Amino acid sequence: MALALIIALPFFGVIFPLLTERLGRSACSVAAGIAPLAALAILLSKQSAVFAGEVLRVKLEWLPTLGLNLSLRLDGLGFLFALLILGIGLLVILYARYYLSKQEPMGRFYAFLLLFMGAMLGVVLSENLLLMLMFWELTSLSSFLLIGYWSARSDARKGARMALAVTGGGGLALLAGILLIGHIAGSFELSRVLASGYAIRAHELYPLALVLVLLGVFTKSAQFPFHFWLPHAMSAPTPVSAYLHSATMVKAGVFLLARLYPALAGSEWWFYLVSITGLVTLLVGAGMALFQHDLKGLLAYSTISHLGLITLLFGVDTRLGAVAAVFHIINHATFKASLFMAAGIIDHETGSRDMRRINGMWKYMPHTAMLAMVAASAMAGVPLLNGFLSKEMFFSETLNLHMLGSFNWVIPAGATLGGVFSVAYSLRFIHDVFFNGEPINLPKYPPHEPPRYMKVPVEVLVFLCLLVGIVPAYTVAPLLAAAASASLGGELPVYSLAIWHGFNLPLFMSFIALFGGVLIYSFRQPLFRWYAGLPSMDASLLFERGVVLLVETCTAITQRLENGSLQRYLSLLLGAALVVVTLGLGPLPEVTGAVAMTPINGIGALGLGILALAALVTVVFHRQRLVSLLMLSVVGLMVALVFAGYSAPDLALTQLSVEVVTIILLMLALYFLPAQTHGESSSIRGLRDFILAIGSGVMVAMLVFAVLTRPYDSISSFFLANSLSGGGGHNVVNVILVDFRGFDTLGEISVLAIAGVGIYAMLDGLRLIQPRADAQGRNWARDRHPLILATLSRVLLPMALLISVFIFLRGHNQPGGGFIAGLITAVALILQYVASGVQWTQSRLPLNYHRMAGAGVMIAGLTGLGSWLFGKPFLTSTFGHVAIPLVGEVELASAMLFDLGVYLTVVGATLLILANLGKLTQEKAGQEVL
Repeated sequence: MALALIIALPFFGVIFPLLTERLGRSACSVAAGIAPLAALAILLSKQSAVFAGEVLRVKLEWLPTLGLNLSLRLDGLGFLFALLILGIGLLVILYARYYLSKQEPMGRFYAFLLLFMGAMLGVVLSENLLLMLMFWELTSLSSFLLIGYWSARSDARKGARMALAVTGGGGLALLAGILLIGHIAGSFELSRVLASGYAIRAHELYPLALVLVLLGVFTKSAQFPFHFWLPHAMSAPTPVSAYLHSATMVKAGVFLLARLYPALAGSEWWFYLVSITGLVTLLVGAGMALFQHDLKGLLAYSTISHLGLITLLFGVDTRLGAVAAVFHIINHATFKASLFMAAGIIDHETGSRDMRRINGMWKYMPHTAMLAMVAASAMAGVPLLNGFLSKEMFFSETLNLHMLGSFNWVIPAGATLGGVFSVAYSLRFIHDVFFNGEPINLPKYPPHEPPRYMKVPVEVLVFLCLLVGIVPAYTVAPLLAAAASASLGGELPVYSLAIWHGFNLPLFMSFIALFGGVLIYSFRQPLFRWYAGLPSMDASLLFERGVVLLVETCTAITQRLENGSLQRYLSLLLGAALVVVTLGLGPLPEVTGAVAMTPINGIGALGLGILALAALVTVVFHRQRLVSLLMLSVVGLMVALVFAGYSAPDLALTQLSVEVVTIILLMLALYFLPAQTHGESSSIRGLRDFILAIGSGVMVAMLVFAVLTRPYDSISSFFLANSLSGGGGHNVVNVILVDFRGFDTLGEISVLAIAGVGIYAMLDGLRLIQPRADAQGRNWARDRHPLILATLSRVLLPMALLISVFIFLRGHNQPGGGFIAGLITAVALILQYVASGVQWTQSRLPLNYHRMAGAGVMIAGLTGLGSWLFGKPFLTSTFGHVAIPLVGEVELASAMLFDLGVYLTVVGATLLILANLGKLTQEKAGQEVL
């Protein structure tokens, strides 16, 4: 379970900085670093196994029939990304200690950071694609919180919203793509998916699945044309930029390219979509970076460019290209994180990020300047630094393309041009910030070096840039080999990490990039004037206008469909259903099938006649609310008898119990409404409703008739055959609820508990005027709690509770169960409220219905989690027989605990609604309606 612990530790660690925030900044930072440090120690303990080529897996079955399992995987690629996430994350925690001001809530910042860290670890260590997608969406949500950390600033709020909208939209596309991949491969487990690469690429749905997955990748990794969100996310604190936008979040997209490379790569679709997108992004990002005046803006666009470079390397679809891409992921994370931190130091000490003002920093901050210049040189690809090595591999791979025919030169030329601009904007970063005269009108002057330990993270990362660039074979080689091998899913191609490969074409391309970058920077002023003359295009403004237009369009459509009339909603629903079913029945040659109908006996015909008559009376007298309510109860009773007549006693008991609860609920609500209302519908609306009613009735009758007169295979035979052997019960309905479909039941009681709490919240504090008379003007009886009703209810309570317990205990083998027993208990308790009043009942039954409903959901959930202790899927039940002296053999089933949770939830949620609905009054303080 070490893999699960690596992911879980940051989530558990969220509470530590929140608890220690008042102890001081240092204590808060130390508390924030405990969980990532422990997770890093666990990860490093697996290093030898991973570097030896092992793939460590752990699997807990959750919903195996749907392919959703809590399965984790640690191979070389996962190890690399987890190392970046935890290692750079710890450096960011130390850096943020000095970056954030004393007035800012540091505990909240660290909590958001750890939440994001755990989500990213979940993405890179998931074996199940659906599980990975859940963590993927969590990264979008947690990054939204981090980008918008300075929520008082408009640009922070807009940047966070833009990032969430773009990456969240891509996440929806990714969900669809993953579902298609799982459908093609027959599993969502990565091991199965990666082994099914040929079948996936040969499938007719492959192009659609690939496009959907790439939409998720491109939005997350800020690829053109979705790149615009990343520069606007620079409104986040610099520690967030150093972490999310260089080492982690934006790397999630290229991680997915690396992870799914064996399954999706190897086709023309892959080559053209991925390589062209990467090339365009490389050039757009590099070109835009040169003209940015904001220091973090330059780094943001350079990040976009380098992400395009990595995407292009995967797109060229060569095995060595994938190795180079993984190598550049490592290098880019180190030099770009250090550059963001250096930019943050400059902003922190000068109060500005405008490169037209922060000049000559070498004089004031020599130590920081030296670190930043080394990192910028690595970004430019200067020899003896790590960026040079991966850039050489990049240039080399662009020369080995044959897919474009006579246009094969386009990608090497574009790569060289991207390298030229990379050198140019790196030079601008160095020259404009650290030289180029004296600073101009700085908010903080004179600037000085930051606190000693604020530079330590930058020093560590810059030292890695040097170390990897000088002795790559003794530093990064094992890590690169393990990660690239996991990405390729097989043997590594022959490659060399030597610094010198002789005079060759890639080296010549590097020289062109270096000298070309110097040349472009030398003529920057004419280029800046040309750029200033271009039409301005604010991506943020365009995005906001697009959002406004979308909202206005949706509002217009909604206003046309929703005008507050329930009749209109029902008419649209019934009309649509009528059209759909009519179209579905249209191709049938005849409605009647070959199967004979079940004959109707006299008692059945009488019951159906009463049912139809009661329904008709309900419609005719619907304006007289009490009469219609009584007729409605007759309809419910007859439906229950129909269930009983067709051998469905469980449904009959449930229907009766629900009917009683519903009638009580409606009576309490109708108490505050007029006893009779006048007609408001026009003749045209009445005709419309009549036609819809007749059409819907005929439609349903024909549909039922067509189904019942044709043979069909029912799933009931499976449940009948497996109810006793698989669930340990003779009552098939109850076994389905607590075992076969237990997950559905857990969701239903959760919704019921939420609805109960929500209705309680709406009713709490609401005061309505209590009616004094009925529709005929007769006053209500003064005796609110009749003696006979109060006396009988107190006698009936223990009997009803005893019946409830009996129904609960017999539910696994006879008609009954937790749901029916809960309704019976709720009816018995609400009767006490009606008979004796709220105050009297609550003084003798001091029950907390909130806790009861919550405890029910918790017990049901814990019962499901208990299955994992025995290596079984979630909510798997077990049963056995125990011999009890003087009693005999008794069957015990774990599903009884789940049923207990259902019982408590039903009682708690029902009483939350009914007991509090009876307290609505505004006549006198403390006066009760019940």
